[in-house]
Amino acid sequence: MLAFPVRHLHFGQADTGALPESTQARQANDLLTEGFGPGTAGPLLVSVELSKAATSASDPRLTDLQATLRKEPGVASVTPPSVSPNGSAAIYTVTPTTAPWERQTEDLVKHLRSSTLPAATKGQGMQANVGGRTAGFIDLAEHISSKLPLVIGIVVGLAFLLLMLAFRSIAIPLKAGLMNLVSIGASFGVVTFIFQEGHGAHALGLPGPVPIVSFVPLMMFAILFGLSMDYEVFLMSHMQEHFRMSRNNYEAVVDGLAATARVITSAALIMVCVFASFILNGDPTVKQFGVGLSVAIAVDATVVRCLLVPAVMAMMGEANWWMPVWLDRSLPRISIEGDEYFAERDRGVAA
Repeated sequence: MLAFPVRHLHFGQADTGALPESTQARQANDLLTEGFGPGTAGPLLVSVELSKAATSASDPRLTDLQATLRKEPGVASVTPPSVSPNGSAAIYTVTPTTAPWERQTEDLVKHLRSSTLPAATKGQGMQANVGGRTAGFIDLAEHISSKLPLVIGIVVGLAFLLLMLAFRSIAIPLKAGLMNLVSIGASFGVVTFIFQEGHGAHALGLPGPVPIVSFVPLMMFAILFGLSMDYEVFLMSHMQEHFRMSRNNYEAVVDGLAATARVITSAALIMVCVFASFILNGDPTVKQFGVGLSVAIAVDATVVRCLLVPAVMAMMGEANWWMPVWLDRSLPRISIEGDEYFAERDRGVAA
């Protein structure tokens, strides 16, 4: 349920309009918006490369392009072109009618790039591109969103291999990867619900919905997956140790959970308090980190690590510790806590 809003997750960019009203940056942003329009805070730069040098800003090709840009929906104003000394390039400043973080501004940038500029420059001996800070943030968000699934897949895959080597099991690393994604998905959903959709945003000191900064989910995933793996290895190593002593999966799950639950819960409580303190910061980006990290740790240490993981382990029985013989022989062995004891015990039993 917590992860359900993730389906609407959309990356954006930070805006000074979301800062507390007591800050000078917010006051300056409000004055600019009131006097010159919301798009003033993030103008677009349209650069033009000319194959045939222009003698001045009154070149028909440049004036026609300026007129075309002015007619576009969502454009508030377009400055006359600034031509380079050698006449091979020119630049326009295009002010949108909407704020830099709004979806309409993003749609405008995409429309200019895909339709307006190619049609206006076709056969004119010039090439136009859209840049500037606002367009740069849009490109960054698109690039991160396109690579995020790949990053998640690589990290989960490497974690699977590492846990398979450590615990000599197929089920444990598979379960660990899925359970980690559960807690991370819940945190992404809560961040989307509060910040992007605006539910409860005023309680956090925000004026309303704010965009989710593109690098926040990526960094949150890296931090949370590492912390989740820390809890997972701590819990699984104790369960494996008890299983190798008793050869009873159910007792191993119970004893392993009993031995680690207090430590996991206490460590999680400390981290939740630390991350929740980020919410007191006025910067909406820091607030997003605070909400996302604290929710993920709370869910991971309670619902996932102390409820779902033991329940699944108990249901799967000895299948938790199964690995094909051929795969077990081909994989290198790494030593974790307790391996030396069990190796000596097995040698003694064999003798």
